[in-house]
Amino acid sequence: MNIWQTLYKKAQAEKRPVLVLAPMANVTDAAFRAVISKYGKPDALWTEFVSADGLRLAHEEGKQKLLRDLLYIEQERPIIAQFFSSNIESMYQAGRLVVKLGFDGADINMGCPDKSIEKQKAGAAMMRDPKHARLIITALQKGIEDEAKESGKAIIPVSVKTRIGFNKNELETWLPALLGFDQNAEGKFDIADLSYIPPVLITIHARTRKEMSKVPARWVHVARAVEIRNELQKNIVEENRTLIFGNGDVIDIVDAKQKAQQTHADGVMLGRAIFGNPWLFNADTVANPPTLSQKLIAMKEHINLFDSYLGDIKSFAIMKKHFKSYVLGFDGAKDLRLKLMEVENKEEAIHIIDSFLNQV
Repeated sequence: MNIWQTLYKKAQAEKRPVLVLAPMANVTDAAFRAVISKYGKPDALWTEFVSADGLRLAHEEGKQKLLRDLLYIEQERPIIAQFFSSNIESMYQAGRLVVKLGFDGADINMGCPDKSIEKQKAGAAMMRDPKHARLIITALQKGIEDEAKESGKAIIPVSVKTRIGFNKNELETWLPALLGFDQNAEGKFDIADLSYIPPVLITIHARTRKEMSKVPARWVHVARAVEIRNELQKNIVEENRTLIFGNGDVIDIVDAKQKAQQTHADGVMLGRAIFGNPWLFNADTVANPPTLSQKLIAMKEHINLFDSYLGDIKSFAIMKKHFKSYVLGFDGAKDLRLKLMEVENKEEAIHIIDSFLNQV
């Protein structure tokens, strides 16, 4: 039983969906994930996405910086490493690496709309070449299998995070392709390759690449994704079917459970709701939300961890997007936020927060 089957079985016993945190570039780094793991741990966490090409081809200094994006602590488990690439050898090597590093799963980003990544034919661009997308999935699986066999470690599952289409809704053909089916001349779906193993989990961001996040997520497409999965995998034992998670505009775990109930999704991935709220997945805080002092103390921990884990390779300015969310909705928030947006390092930020805490 792989980690996703285990989490799904546990969630089913608790009569809820699997609840996970979305990978977000320059947001869900090792520092923030450590804070989240302390205050409100989800069922699983993802790393930020990492270039598999960079890990294979970069000079040693560049490679070491990329490896820092794969840093994690034991309290985060289960922890999933996410990669992007359109290169088969790079993804194969990423598979070997993820086993060596002890991750619980590996995920491929097939939905990122960043143009620099699309120029590499990766991210959302993978939706334009479904057959190659399957080769990339297979390459990651093969790398994992080979390294596990040689090292004696366990084979970990592969998942995919994607969208409903590139410029338009293509879910009716894109999802079947990921599941290993191609549409024939009669419009029916045939198994494309008997040797192909579909991802154990596919997360559907309920927007197209063209829409980015400019329009509301349409969860009706998540419901349809579940129907497609059920139709194409009806001959597979339910516990072995590809799980379908939904993603997009989920505001909290109550909303997540409602969306899962409405769409029959197996799980829900929450993203932007985590900003300034490492308690997001902590059910106890629904009735007893954290105090102002607790929020600012958590922010200080976040700052210290960022400086410790990443301060030598990443700009402290990354923390400022978090300040905007932590420092919101209380007396004096605007003034405190303006001061924090001017700081250049950890020491300045901690001093300002401590001064504020001494006054409340």
